[in-house]
Amino acid sequence: MPSLEASYPERAAALQRRLAAEVVAGADKAPFGLAKSTSNLFRDRAAAPRRQLDLGGFDHVIAIDAERQQLDVEGLTTYEQLVAASLPQGLMPAVVPQLKTITVGGALAGVGIEATSFRHGLVHESMLEFDVLLPDGRILRCAPDNPQRDLFFGFPNSYGTLGYALRIRLRTLPVRPFVRVRHLRHASAEAFFGALAEACGGPHDFVDGVVFDGGRFVLSLAEFVDAAVAPSDYGFERIYYRSLLEREVDELRTADYLWRWDTDWFWCSKNVFAQHPLVRRLYGRERLNSRTYTRIMRWNQRVGLTRLLAKWRGRHPEAVIQDVDIPIGHAAEFLAFLLREIGILPVWICPFRAVEAGRRFPLYPLTPGTLYVNFGFWDTVDSRVPHAPGHFNRLVEREAERLGGIKSLYSDSFYSREEFARAYDMDSYAQLKAKYDPERRLPDLYDKCVQHA
Repeated sequence: MPSLEASYPERAAALQRRLAAEVVAGADKAPFGLAKSTSNLFRDRAAAPRRQLDLGGFDHVIAIDAERQQLDVEGLTTYEQLVAASLPQGLMPAVVPQLKTITVGGALAGVGIEATSFRHGLVHESMLEFDVLLPDGRILRCAPDNPQRDLFFGFPNSYGTLGYALRIRLRTLPVRPFVRVRHLRHASAEAFFGALAEACGGPHDFVDGVVFDGGRFVLSLAEFVDAAVAPSDYGFERIYYRSLLEREVDELRTADYLWRWDTDWFWCSKNVFAQHPLVRRLYGRERLNSRTYTRIMRWNQRVGLTRLLAKWRGRHPEAVIQDVDIPIGHAAEFLAFLLREIGILPVWICPFRAVEAGRRFPLYPLTPGTLYVNFGFWDTVDSRVPHAPGHFNRLVEREAERLGGIKSLYSDSFYSREEFARAYDMDSYAQLKAKYDPERRLPDLYDKCVQHA
């Protein structure tokens, strides 16, 4: 495997020496958290004294093996960096999450998905092995066939409560220079989800879709191609999601296709007025991206401008920022619930299936072979009357459970402990926690994801 960055072993050894020095100094017992300048989590965290662990140096692409179609990458590497390194080698990670600032380790410890997932599963299903830094300072290699296989399968959806991934080996896919997309429009949920299920058995390289409202559904099917007459550019003045209703066939450079959603944060850039042509030009190409919008969102959370405006207007907003996975047989029913009770539009639709029956990931349990539909909806439900905290999010959680689905934990959750344990196999988690973090130096998964620990 040709080396692009050979110093990972040295950095890992230096990290262990630094942590060992903290043991001598008596600072190793304090709870710690990962020091990061950016985050793609959409839930607040309670302020608490923690020993900050800076792993920012672990952000290199170590090696790419085109012959074996796999790569080694460090955990704090963003997908923007990884794609930039792998595309010139004729490869891409098997699943590339939608936003450039998502880190590989973050996608592994959480849940990552994109339009290749109908064939290749979630991000963690393309994982071959990884090195994890445990809370006690040990670094272990985890693989599906070694003594740490329980942590290999138990790490996804643990959100930094069992350790931090320092190095990850992932499967890759061969790429071609361009992607051709066909946008197929449907007028009913039944027709749309039927076509979606059929497409997932076809030869496509990418499958996703958008629900614009109860009568406008667009299914996007895409394939790699070697040439394009006039590839579209959605990195500045043009907006990708609008093109789904304007064009039947589109062509993009492969990198532009992979980041088609990043420029406008899907469609959420409307909340910072970035879809107005004049404002868009004032932002400029370099600031039209999820990195900019995340900074604005964090600023707004700190100063509370949106809350003050809502109070002045006499409104009661609730942020509902969720990704929910529902078996295809109940997809139309869940969508009807969303339209009736939540009302957030558009909704991103991305199909996926748990690929291999023998690779069960207990903290994100799925039925092997079942086709699931990911519903992504991100906005605020604005109400004239006050509700209990988390009212609309609780409706989503209960409906997902009723329909045999599961939701990602990157945003606010309101489960009781019993509901959470039922959804995310907390019996398996307790065994992992006792084995790999017996001194509880990292927070508990429920405490972190629900109680903002």
